[in-house]
Amino acid sequence: MEIALILSGEHKTLPPSEVKSLLEAENTKYKIKYHRDKLMILEIQTDKIPNLSRLAYTHEISQVISKTTPRKFEEKIRSIPWEKIIEDNFAVRAKKIEKTTTDSPIIEKRTGTIIKKSHPHLQVNLESPKTLIRLMIEKDKIFITKRLYKIDKKHFNVAKPHKRPFFYPGSMSPKLARCMVNLSGVRKGERLLDPFCGTGGILIEAGIVGAKIIGADIDPKMIKGTEKNLKYYGIRDYELIMADARSLKLEKPVKAIVTDPPYGISASTRGEKQEKLYKEFLKTAKYNLQEDGRICIATPHYLQLENITDEFKIKEKHAIRMHKSLTRLIYTLEKDSGGSHHCK
Repeated sequence: MEIALILSGEHKTLPPSEVKSLLEAENTKYKIKYHRDKLMILEIQTDKIPNLSRLAYTHEISQVISKTTPRKFEEKIRSIPWEKIIEDNFAVRAKKIEKTTTDSPIIEKRTGTIIKKSHPHLQVNLESPKTLIRLMIEKDKIFITKRLYKIDKKHFNVAKPHKRPFFYPGSMSPKLARCMVNLSGVRKGERLLDPFCGTGGILIEAGIVGAKIIGADIDPKMIKGTEKNLKYYGIRDYELIMADARSLKLEKPVKAIVTDPPYGISASTRGEKQEKLYKEFLKTAKYNLQEDGRICIATPHYLQLENITDEFKIKEKHAIRMHKSLTRLIYTLEKDSGGSHHCK
């Protein structure tokens, strides 16, 4: 089975990496058949559609029916057994993945007309169709797909840091926090730790996807604020600890550590040099992480983890420009038995 994902395009490397991490976490075998800009086509080696609804940087998931060229498009539409694909009623929507001369309304109308002509019993419903035929158009290719679902992004708007009961400047956006949770590979029911939990943004996203969450912070004000925020978003299964991340020792290791340690003018590192803070935190992180676990951590661009840790190997590294003076680096780390580093 082939599925098509429309990626958000907000970043070049994060959206595809997030997809891959989630599929690997769910033990879904896949092959990337095609990936260009915002379109990713995967061959999934299972009959069951994987649940990818927790993705942050993906808009839609569709099942691929066929692939063709603009020249052979109408011929291809006529050859598809639509009675086996369309449930009750349908609509056709085209999405240009890159700039083309193809006119979306014309190709939508033409496709609908061809389907209707050969299958008069199938009804068109433009408002709320049971089946949405999604045409994904590139210069030299058209992917004909049936939309499985659209990922609901409303949460990312209502969970913006300033809309939470407890707010503190410098909090990460919920979309990036969700992406980092997904990059960690944590599954529903598995334990996730944020040792610099701040206002609880990462914990909120991890709790929503079903992880068992543990948050720690050196500041009692942050612990109280995080609790308030978690309750506000209906998250009940959590543990909060007032502790210094550099000396935190959990009774039982966790599957994932996802964190955004403090940096910048608004953040307090209690007078510690940041590099020293990261180095000491990563030493205890090794103790708190399962052997097969993963860390996803954000750093400012001037802090390169390659120069700071020997305990972990770097699986991935992504750079996100936040504003003129700050680029954030998002790392995924795994335990390193040999002390070598590699990076995708």
